[in-house]
Amino acid sequence: MHSYETLNPPPTPAEAAMRVLIVDDHTLFRSGLETLLERHGINVVTTAGNGRDGFMKAREVRPDILLLDMRMPEMSGLEVLAGLRATGYTASIVMLTTSNEEQDLVESLRGGAQGYLLKDMEPSELVKALRNVMKGETAVAPELLPILTRVIQSEGIEEEPLKPSPFAELTPREREILCLVAEGQSNKVIAKNLGISDGTVKLHVKAVLRKLSLHSRVEAAVMAVEKRLCLRSEEQES
Repeated sequence: MHSYETLNPPPTPAEAAMRVLIVDDHTLFRSGLETLLERHGINVVTTAGNGRDGFMKAREVRPDILLLDMRMPEMSGLEVLAGLRATGYTASIVMLTTSNEEQDLVESLRGGAQGYLLKDMEPSELVKALRNVMKGETAVAPELLPILTRVIQSEGIEEEPLKPSPFAELTPREREILCLVAEGQSNKVIAKNLGISDGTVKLHVKAVLRKLSLHSRVEAAVMAVEKRLCLRSEEQES
């Protein structure tokens, strides 16, 4: 069995200084997550077993990232999120939950969460997501991207007039791969569907991020949806 430490690069000084508060009402999960993060050089400053305690501790210890469960006694995760933002709390808040419900995802992001992650994700991916949040990015579980796409499309967000398209420099293949990323497909699935190698897909994704001046697949997917890049012609005309 491989240790996750060998699968991830050592944290930078900024990452090593990351201070996290875990709020979750399941003791075993909370304890296991604390151990996992500590093994990756992330400092878990304290934990809380319910929403109300989590709300108080977040204001006391001022962590860099608050990892927040959704369903908890005393106060729900959404109530904690809303309460903290109402007090002017500016630290990053990331929802870590089992809920893949559209309403929970949308309310969390609209309420000021910097991330929405699922508890069944790979430990290494969780650590990577937290490091991305520390860089100022928004982290959303890849399998939830199709839901996010559908929500944004239903809101009818339109491209601002008279501005050049941000996708003008993309090649047809890069645009195609970007649309598949926006659908939530992984590199392996994209490679299989297009009949190309994983490595070729990764190179295309890197080129897309560079040309769009973005840092993550999630940001690229959200931009593609907001700018209506991937709509079929009949959808664009409606």
